[in-house]
Amino acid sequence: MVRSATSPAKHSEPAHTPKRSLDEVREHWLEAFRRVRAETERRASHLSPEDQIVQSMADASPAKWHRAHVTWFFEQFLLVPQDPDYKIFDERFPFLFNSYYVAAGPRHARPQRGLITRPHGEDVAAYRAHVDAAVDRLIARVPAADAERVFAIVEIGLHHEQQHQELLITDILHAFAQNPTDPAYDPDWQGPRVTRGPRGYVEVPSGIHAVGHDGEGFCFDNETPLHDELIPHVRIARHLVTNAEWAEFIAAGGYTTPSLWLSDGWTAVQAEGWQAPGYWREKDGGWHAMTLAGLKPIDPDSPVQHISYYEADAFARFAGKHLPSEAEWEVAARASVVADAFGIAWQWTRSAYLQYPGYRAAEGALGEYNGKFMINQMVLRGSSLATPDAHARVSYRNFFYPSARWQFSGLRLAEIV
Repeated sequence: MVRSATSPAKHSEPAHTPKRSLDEVREHWLEAFRRVRAETERRASHLSPEDQIVQSMADASPAKWHRAHVTWFFEQFLLVPQDPDYKIFDERFPFLFNSYYVAAGPRHARPQRGLITRPHGEDVAAYRAHVDAAVDRLIARVPAADAERVFAIVEIGLHHEQQHQELLITDILHAFAQNPTDPAYDPDWQGPRVTRGPRGYVEVPSGIHAVGHDGEGFCFDNETPLHDELIPHVRIARHLVTNAEWAEFIAAGGYTTPSLWLSDGWTAVQAEGWQAPGYWREKDGGWHAMTLAGLKPIDPDSPVQHISYYEADAFARFAGKHLPSEAEWEVAARASVVADAFGIAWQWTRSAYLQYPGYRAAEGALGEYNGKFMINQMVLRGSSLATPDAHARVSYRNFFYPSARWQFSGLRLAEIV
């Protein structure tokens, strides 16, 4: 994916409302564009040129590729169709930096992105500057008749880039975790603040509840349409499962007890040799984990991260509980009865990633990114410590294959009353 959804969506406001002049709307989107683009560069600034080339597995991408791909997105979907004076920066780049947009043309194979040492980092920086200047000019001069369409594409592009800001972080952490010197992305990085309140479970009443995006603010199309779902009477954990609780699972033989695992999960345990969450290591008689600040002792009170759906499901069975459905999670989060729903770890649900009733993918290349991935993946809700603050919302549907562990993924438990 991007392994999160990226496709057309409702935008947060009409391009021109009675409350704002066109100049004010232009200024709004220009400031938003510059802010998001600067955040990508801020995140990449911790990385050396060598760091930005590495691709540690097929599911990850180099930081240099992320920076170029989000730039190609604006070039391909905004500048080329909307600015007749725009000149493509480099005719080779669409092939190199397209991802999955089949309708947009051929693309370089994803597992081979780390082999592209040229164009080098300076070329990518020049590409970003070229496109940034062109988008600035387009925003500044877009006529009123085209404003709503142009600003809707700008907004989609910004949310798309925020997804890649998160992937830039998760992908480089995976690469650093393969390095025997345990490098730090940011030596001063601090873990997320975790709520230290009452634990236990809260009840979510049974009944018919509205699920999906409510029409306020931006959303991707896979969050729509708003629809009714029947929720059973369920209790959901106030807090995420912690490292201490996971250590108990390990000590009790959780990774060596086949009856706790789905068949595919047990196959993954055996094939991958899983004995603990991703990035955990035993060292000096205790568990440590690779973090953005390097290898650190695990904090027993912090939520567990870097677990697959298979592991989350096995832990829930071990605890005598189950994972919440995405609808149960959303209803609880909307009611604000759960803690740490956002900004810590994505939370696995037991829901397959499928279309909502009445969902329709948009036309054209921008419509490819959600609907065609609605198979063989599971939904995660919330957001993680790597998610840009403005990118988290209660209806957001993240999705990954059930074996994925390189994201900041955790879980909370639920039970039917």
